Amino acid sequence: MYRFLIVIEKADKNFSAYSPDLPGCVATGKTREETARNMREAIEMHVQGMIEDKIRVPQSHSFAEYIAVAA
Repeated sequence: MYRFLIVIEKADKNFSAYSPDLPGCVATGKTREETARNMREAIEMHVQGMIEDKIRVPQSHSFAEYIAVAA
């Protein structure tokens, strides 16, 4: 099993997502939930393609945190 961090960003009329550990693997959707589902499918296809092409699937090395600052 593989586990990857995804980043979901709000665009003008939709959401988009990517994984820092899988360059080129992206997805979009009308809602955050739809975008997350689409990204799961994109990652599954991306990883399956890498396995079929005998390309090493990278381990996830990304982390995310929120930082609070007083302004």
